[in-house]
Amino acid sequence: MGSEQHNFEGLEVWKRSSRLAVSILELIEPVKLYALRDQIARSCISIPSNIAEGAERDSHREFRRFLAIAKGSAGEPRTQLYIGLRAGVIDQEKAIPLIQEAKEIGAMLEGLRRRLIPPGILPKLLSLFL
Repeated sequence: MGSEQHNFEGLEVWKRSSRLAVSILELIEPVKLYALRDQIARSCISIPSNIAEGAERDSHREFRRFLAIAKGSAGEPRTQLYIGLRAGVIDQEKAIPLIQEAKEIGAMLEGLRRRLIPPGILPKLLSLFL
């Protein structure tokens, strides 16, 4: 298995998830509920971090795995922002666009992950279930 590293800095999904993380960190800075603030901070940082870690791995398979982890991580700050909204500690006008951006990033991650599936593997997998 040769080195198949990807340039994560060139990926639009990495750029957008990094910007999302910064925007969320700015939004939650005044939140006094430490546990919520800490959890949101860690979850939003993990999205671009997992993209970068996967891109630095030695195979498309490893990269796909980390993209799946990043996609899961994209759901975490959405949930935590919803909780912060319902608790009245996060500004709705600022949070809703960030929640939408996290949804779009999740879709982008899934699209990239699917593009990394080796040619011919999908029909083989499907034939196992037919």
